[in-house]
Order: sequence, then structure tokens, then C-alpha cells
Amino acid sequence: MMNSATSSERINALHAAHSASLLRFLIRSTHGERQTAEDLAQETMLRAWRHADRLPDDFAGEQRWLFAVARNLVIDLFRARQSRPPETPVVDLNRLSTTVDSTDAAIATQSMVTAFEQLTAAQRDVLIDLHLRGEQPHAVAAKLRIPVGTVKSRAHYAMRALRHAMEAGD
Repeated sequence: MMNSATSSERINALHAAHSASLLRFLIRSTHGERQTAEDLAQETMLRAWRHADRLPDDFAGEQRWLFAVARNLVIDLFRARQSRPPETPVVDLNRLSTTVDSTDAAIATQSMVTAFEQLTAAQRDVLIDLHLRGEQPHAVAAKLRIPVGTVKSRAHYAMRALRHAMEAGD
């Protein structure tokens, strides 16, 4: 059995001589999965370190031994993947919509759009500015060049018309 200093030197030399070609082989064998190939290369070198006293002494023999171990690791990996269900990706639940996607929601949305289209243009403009853009009544009044009271009354009558249209739809 080799002492640890000789074993470390041998593994360092083995790594320097074969790691690049081993990694290329593993990337091809894993169909381009670089991270998986790097993990398998590391496992191959770990097994070489564990069995440093049984490694061949010549360059070609070392390479054959490493590639055989790597090939067996790839086969084991693909067999393990086939024997268990595919991994489900982690989904960031914060990015999912919180609205309920249902027929009722679609019908309610269509009813709201239809009711909104029945409003006068002046009522729609006031509601869009107040409720969709979040503007204050005095800013809407200045923008439309009408009194603040007119903005408020248009908004009131527009909301009342929307409510009646939505109640009639139910």
C-alpha cells in the first residue's frame, strides 16, 4: 500500500493528466449536462484516490481505468433516473397569479367589460383616472377642465350604472 504523500502525488498527477479529457467524455455522455458531468468526474477521481494502490502504472492503462469507472457511473445515473419518477421543478409560488381562474371569473370579467362599455365616454374617462390611475378628484378635474363636483358626480353615477348592470347580469 502507498503512503499518503505518494498517493496524493499520484492522484494529483492523474488529475492533471486526465481530468480535461475525462470531463469532455462525461459531458458528451450526459448529453451536455455540465454540472452532472462535473459531479461524475469528481466521483471518478474520488474512486481513483480510494484505489490508488490498484491503478495501472501506464498512461493508457490509467485512462482506460478512469473512463471505465466514469462510464459505469453514467450508466448507474441513468438507471437511477429511470427507476424513480422525474424530478418536479421548484415553483416560486410568489410569481403565480393569486386570482382564481374559473368560468365564473371569466363571466364576471366579461360582464364588467360589457357594463363599462355602456357608460358614457365622460364617465369612463373619470373612472379610469380615479380608479385605474389612482388620481385624486382635483387632479382629474384640472386635467379634464371641469369642476371637482362634476368629477365626483360623474364617478357616482358611473359606479351606480356599473352596479345596476352587474346586478342585472346575475
